[in-house]
Amino acid sequence: MKSFKYTINGNVYKVHINSVVDDIAEVEVNGTPYQVKMEKPAKKQMVTLKRPAQAPTTASGEPVVSRPAASTTKGAVKSPLPGVILQVNCKVGDAVKRGQNLLVLEAMKMENNINADRDGKIIEVKVNKGDSVLEGADLVVIG
Repeated sequence: MKSFKYTINGNVYKVHINSVVDDIAEVEVNGTPYQVKMEKPAKKQMVTLKRPAQAPTTASGEPVVSRPAASTTKGAVKSPLPGVILQVNCKVGDAVKRGQNLLVLEAMKMENNINADRDGKIIEVKVNKGDSVLEGADLVVIG
């Protein structure tokens, strides 16, 4: 299906996704085949292979392949789509009103305004202009 090349901790991994059926992906990492069980059945989603320098293994000797944990920052405004941050229109300490424009995100060659979903004060800005973000990534924290 698709091939990717990743460098993690200085190690190069060539990942080839052979097939995805329901919640099982058959992949090859540097020529070694693995069956990866995903949390949800595939709907055009990417599987993230997390492999530290010393990869942990299960009792049966299979390598552990996991997805990064979803962020749970309370009060965070999240990215609705993967894309690139074009503008950051707020800074820490700013008071914001619901519906106020906080960021501009370019996704699929379109500019998307990211607005405050509630009144509050900006506690943290987690992105900068030019950053690439994934869907669901925390962008700004409103307290």
